[in-house]
Amino acid sequence: MEIKILAVGDVCGKPGLEHLRRTLPGLRRLYHVDFAVVNGENANVVGVTPAQCEEIFDAGADVITLGNHTWTRWELQDYLDRTSRCLRPVNFAPQCPGRGFGVYETVFGPIRVINAMGRFTLDPNTDNPFVVVDALLANEPPVPVTVLDFHAEGTSEKLAMAYFLEGRVSAVWGTHTHVQTSDCQVFEGGTGYITDLGMTGPVRSVLGIDPTQSVNKFLGDPPRRYASAGGRCKLEGALFTVDSETGRCLAAEALRVE
Repeated sequence: MEIKILAVGDVCGKPGLEHLRRTLPGLRRLYHVDFAVVNGENANVVGVTPAQCEEIFDAGADVITLGNHTWTRWELQDYLDRTSRCLRPVNFAPQCPGRGFGVYETVFGPIRVINAMGRFTLDPNTDNPFVVVDALLANEPPVPVTVLDFHAEGTSEKLAMAYFLEGRVSAVWGTHTHVQTSDCQVFEGGTGYITDLGMTGPVRSVLGIDPTQSVNKFLGDPPRRYASAGGRCKLEGALFTVDSETGRCLAAEALRVE
């Protein structure tokens, strides 16, 4: 049976969250989406609150993934221990709250979602994501449909991870850089891939942030809390069609909805 898995790029601030609520339900209907994974770590501009996670679930997400801003909101820590549907990077230290992967039962069979974070220019103190994900796949019970949100800065690190996992997972997608890449594809080994999903937030912005603030930061202004841009918004992501029995990706398509 073919299943359609939608991956949605980083939700940025209140504008991105509102746009997700407006567009995700219709997008699920239009593309007959069976399972949706949304990266929500910037829903509070930097970090995300439990209330905002609930808004993302209400909008139609089945699973939320996070990244380098996971610990920005302290109240999220207890929330991560209470819910299995909000994941933090699996290569954080094992004593950290929450979990880095989950297996979710659906009418199409189980779907495993893994969240990992790259180390290039992010946090070098995290465990090696290649080693951690490799061990997870070797030691956990096999789940044919397995997908990975790789939250990373380096395009080379993301692409290397995809080749490393080719034929072992159904899809690998990158998040964090907020700019959708043009390389959505299916590898010969049956793994779907895109270097970065893009973002869900204001079109006229610098990665979701008010352009004036971003420009002034590069001109040397003192640091201050980021402010979301306004105006028209977009939702960016990718749609992966997967064979539920073999776990092979059959098709991959980048999406953008304004």
